[in-house]
Amino acid sequence: MSVSKKSDEEEYQFLRFLKTGIKNSEVIVLSILSLLGFVLGQLAYRFVKIHKLIYPLLTTPSFALYCYFLPIIIFLAALDMDFYIFKDVFWQVLLTGSISFSVTVATIGYIAMQFNEDLWDLQSSILFSIILSVIDPLYSVNSLKTIDISKVYIDIIRGESLITCSITSIVFGILREDIPDIQMFKDLSTTIYLFLNVFGSMTCGYMCAKIIQLTLIDLLSNTLTNVILCFSLLYMTFYLAECFGMSGIIALVTVGLNLDKLSFKPRIEFVITKFLLIFSSIFHQLIYTFFGIVVGCGEIEHFSFHSIAFILVLFVSLSAVRLLTVILVSPIFMHLNYDYNWRWGIIITWSGIKGVFSLLLTPEIFNLAETKIRAPHMCILYVQVIALLTMGINSYMMSQSAKALGLCSISLPRQIAMKNVIQHIQEIIKNTITLFKTENILTNVNWTLVERKARIEHISFSHVSHNQKEASLTDEDLIEEARLHISVIQMSSFEKQCNEGILTVEAARILIGATKSYCPIQGKFMTIDDVSTYVRARSWLMKFRSILTFLEYRKKKTYYSPLGNNKVLLIIYHIVFSEEFEYTEHIMTLIYIYPMIVHLWPMARELNVSALLTINYYFMLFHVIRAVLKMIIMKRTYFQQCWNILEFFIMIIGLVDIFCIYSVKLRPENITLIQITVLIGYFRVIRFLPIIKVIIPFLLNIVDVLIKKRLSLMYSITKGYVKSQEDTKLLIKQISSRESIYKKLYVILETNKRNAVKELGLIEHEGRDVVIALKSKQAIQNVICKAQENLIFLWSRGIIDKQEGIEMNTVLLKKIKALNNFPMAIPPPTPDKYLNNIIWLENKEILIEFFKDKAKLAYFDYGDVICKEGEMPQGIYLIISGMAILHGSPPSFGIDKSLKPDRESTTVFTEFYTSGDIIGELNCLLKHENEYTAICETILQACFISLEDLYEGFDVFWPSLEYNIWLKLALHIASQYFESSLIDEDLTFQKCVEYNHAYVETLSSYNEMIIDNVTMKFVIVVYGSVIDMKTEKSYFAPSIISKTCEQIQGTSVLSKLLVILASDPINDITNICLDTEISRCLNAEGPFISDARPITY
Repeated sequence: MSVSKKSDEEEYQFLRFLKTGIKNSEVIVLSILSLLGFVLGQLAYRFVKIHKLIYPLLTTPSFALYCYFLPIIIFLAALDMDFYIFKDVFWQVLLTGSISFSVTVATIGYIAMQFNEDLWDLQSSILFSIILSVIDPLYSVNSLKTIDISKVYIDIIRGESLITCSITSIVFGILREDIPDIQMFKDLSTTIYLFLNVFGSMTCGYMCAKIIQLTLIDLLSNTLTNVILCFSLLYMTFYLAECFGMSGIIALVTVGLNLDKLSFKPRIEFVITKFLLIFSSIFHQLIYTFFGIVVGCGEIEHFSFHSIAFILVLFVSLSAVRLLTVILVSPIFMHLNYDYNWRWGIIITWSGIKGVFSLLLTPEIFNLAETKIRAPHMCILYVQVIALLTMGINSYMMSQSAKALGLCSISLPRQIAMKNVIQHIQEIIKNTITLFKTENILTNVNWTLVERKARIEHISFSHVSHNQKEASLTDEDLIEEARLHISVIQMSSFEKQCNEGILTVEAARILIGATKSYCPIQGKFMTIDDVSTYVRARSWLMKFRSILTFLEYRKKKTYYSPLGNNKVLLIIYHIVFSEEFEYTEHIMTLIYIYPMIVHLWPMARELNVSALLTINYYFMLFHVIRAVLKMIIMKRTYFQQCWNILEFFIMIIGLVDIFCIYSVKLRPENITLIQITVLIGYFRVIRFLPIIKVIIPFLLNIVDVLIKKRLSLMYSITKGYVKSQEDTKLLIKQISSRESIYKKLYVILETNKRNAVKELGLIEHEGRDVVIALKSKQAIQNVICKAQENLIFLWSRGIIDKQEGIEMNTVLLKKIKALNNFPMAIPPPTPDKYLNNIIWLENKEILIEFFKDKAKLAYFDYGDVICKEGEMPQGIYLIISGMAILHGSPPSFGIDKSLKPDRESTTVFTEFYTSGDIIGELNCLLKHENEYTAICETILQACFISLEDLYEGFDVFWPSLEYNIWLKLALHIASQYFESSLIDEDLTFQKCVEYNHAYVETLSSYNEMIIDNVTMKFVIVVYGSVIDMKTEKSYFAPSIISKTCEQIQGTSVLSKLLVILASDPINDITNICLDTEISRCLNAEGPFISDARPITY
């Protein structure tokens, strides 16, 4: 009994092992399918009934198979490539692919002629070698993707495989068109064919990629529609390129490289990629099975020991050729890439894996060769076995070599960062369990079991590098590793902002591209100036606009008014400045086009000499009259207009032309004079230049629109960059636990953020109307997104049914889609309307009217000082337009120096204030000297409320107005210094005022306050200082009071505390349900999708 049970267990373990092996190794699956196909082919060869079933497969054209299966495989490989990495390593990839192709064709072609017993001719051998030169774009990197290998080298290998696929497709395309002759490469038709295959296919692919982007990102389409459209457009692109004589492979590679995550709606990219992977795997299995059947249908007597030997010779030769290629390109790689070494050379050597591309082209050897080979199925056998051998052996050797050489090892700084993340997750789990223990509904839970099951054990990282010790790591090493982490965090932030609609697709793509471009530069933290350089900002547009403005024709009548009552001058004045006179100039210029064509056409010129001379005389007479009339009215100012100078120059050249023609009539034998006359005759072309002044106003309008688009794009980019810096600052403690590294990173990020905020202010000053339109558009989108979230919650609770939800969601999506036609610019509101933007006025009419009568407009020029450090405040300044820089000593937050002497700092406080910001609120509240100096960075316009008027408002609207200002300042300080701790709190001013979610408490010196940790979630000291009555621990602003503290006492003259109340448990449950349902609906794609990202390109 026990023996039987043991044998059953062994059998079960064997079956489980076999199942796991088949599941994880596609090589085994493809080998088994190939053998099954071979057996089926042999049965068809021997039995007529089976042959009748198999025969339709055997008659399928090879090019049809090529068109059926390859588009998805090639597109999937190109889609997985990073365009920015490919752009950086393009020349390395092209060089490697070209050398690999050339060396393989020469070597394998020679081996096929010399060692094959079937004695192939030169043409068949070359075709066979071209096929074996192709590297499979998917399986060549599959083994590297499962281990921690640099994405750069994965894309180098995949890029080389796509290059060889493209070259091979071009070669076989030429051979299919016109085979026989080697001299064909000298023909013009072949040159045109090559041009179409390369540049035409790339252009076609780029245009199709844009069409696919616009189609797949449509908000009103669902997942099924997107998947069907993606597949259809892929094949349409391939067939369109092939029909017009281009390469469908190159077109699809271009499409794949131009699409990325941002090209799809959120979460759709994952679904489409999964479908592509499924179809790709099915196609691979079908191809290997099909060609196994084809080989099995051949004559078995051709199979011999020599065939096995020939396959082994081919395999060894391919490996040797690959090694030779790596040796040839290694010096170039080492020169262009500082990270390349001999270890990477070994990995690339084993990457020459063959696959379905070679298999699908193998039948073309028989179809295209002039001398038909005796056993075409043997070619298929050789290629299929070589493909399986390379997929098995090379893949295994690549992964094992990478592990043995330490190329997939995790560096010590990265291990430290990962450990920090694990510790952070453990803390979150512990805090969550502690929170759940207080819930009454969970009192009967076995918390010991929950803690044991939820505990994360120590994770041992595979392939860990032991070459470094933590103590030996310098700050430079850790900062470099942290820099790479920061780049990844920033790119994730850009993608998140794009999905949430904060960033446009174009802005997000530019920011991600800039990050990837600067990431390889050692020690380089990307700044906003680097992004502007990457974008090649709007400078050329501004210069072009300046040129157009200079060339714009203006009629300044007021400067040329005729003196006196001279009727002749008055008539000339009205003629010169009339629109009819200007239109006559343009009509005459256009009429002269036909005579000019006749003049430039030698045969027509000889037949119409007298007519051309007469027309030339009349035209010049008109020019002279026009110039004389303008000179009479304008006098010396005539030459201040560039167009008048041009017209005068045209007149002089025309008169010289007439004089030369007359001289030729007098001296027809003078050859030099004739040549000069002919040369001057060609200068008549400049007579058409004045017509350009008609086009200039249209060009100015176009340039203005482009400048506004560029300003909007740059503002969106800069705003997204600032948000990414803020997101990164929340996570830098998880990147490095060393305090010195944290401080350095914080300073770098804060400096970069400050510079970006300054750039925001400059952009807003340059294009206020553009920024107002952009902010208004963003506000509309946020409101609609909030409505969508509430709609999803209502549907999930059954308050509205499925059909009603779909209809309402469609209405909201149409509104979001309509934002693409939102105006580029909105005129700024009048200064009195800006009082509505002061948040502590709560948009109450009585408060706004009170301060509208008191407020005054203040204007400052560049460099003017608004207020000085150490002086008493005069009032508050609401910035309407422009930007100011605030610098001074760090804020004291009302802390007495005697209480904390070590608070003294030599660091200079610097901040930029732009439109909507208020200068001087805190100092006016306290009637305390200014702690900073405010200087205008641009021309600045502000709404000024004096200190006396402000305190008069305090008296009239006591105590709500002063309290609201303190609440606004407290919320600002809390969010600025404790954003990571308050990330889950909705601390908007309106919510705090309406629902009393947070309030400000005032403590004077020696006054006490009891802290109720049940009702008070956070107590934050935002101004002054307090002391814990029990532990005598001091808390200086800004700081969060510990949860263990029960009673505090003020130690400063005035202390302000922001108290954030714990939410009602019922509301908490409702909010949790809302968030859960929204996440579930978004992930599962219920009856409708909430996707608020606008379509912007």
